[in-house]
Amino acid sequence: MVFDKRGREGCIREKRQRFRIRLYLLVAAVLLAVIISLAYRWNVIPHRAYDSSFFGIDSFCSSQDRDGDGLDDQSDILEGARAYTDTKPAYKSRYYEGGYPDDGYGVCTDVVAFALRAAGYDLMALVDEDIRLCPQAYGIQEPDPNIDFRRVRNLQVYLERTAISLTTDPTDIRQWQGGDIVVFKRHIGIVSDQRNKKGIPFVIHHANPFQPGYEEDILETWGEIVGHYRMSE
Repeated sequence: MVFDKRGREGCIREKRQRFRIRLYLLVAAVLLAVIISLAYRWNVIPHRAYDSSFFGIDSFCSSQDRDGDGLDDQSDILEGARAYTDTKPAYKSRYYEGGYPDDGYGVCTDVVAFALRAAGYDLMALVDEDIRLCPQAYGIQEPDPNIDFRRVRNLQVYLERTAISLTTDPTDIRQWQGGDIVVFKRHIGIVSDQRNKKGIPFVIHHANPFQPGYEEDILETWGEIVGHYRMSE
């Protein structure tokens, strides 16, 4: 009888142990799935990229060549964004006399500023000129050209006043073209000509010091899109 009791207790312990092992394995599997999902969402796991032609979308070329280099503005802006991020700027917000960072540091607005500069648009001068023309639109009492063009809010106001405004629906994939500018709340970037499996374009941007890469699949996931602009027809 004692043996039977000990045998039953041993069997119960064994069942409990097997249950705990299964529970631990289930919890580990769930945690792994969550980690992989977050890693994919945060672009730690690179997303496969597709050319626009894969979706039957022709790349847009502007009719303007502002800097006269033989390359249209839209293409210049896209190439300028990549040329800037190829320098691998470190993320840090600093103030610069002369406006444009020159020490290997930068923030999200600098991707746009250097991209447009490659096409012949000096955002520092253009934004300052528009602020002085219509300060009430910006809510700025004392303009500072060295920093005003490096603020997301100011760039959105400037683009809304001077650029071509387009859809903010990322699923309207034909309306998004490499070289466009996308504005989120407190963030900004250049639209890529590379797209995810749904045809939604990547964004060339610089958000924080821990960003895995500069060209990422974030258009749907970053947050509310408050503006989508093109500099010229």
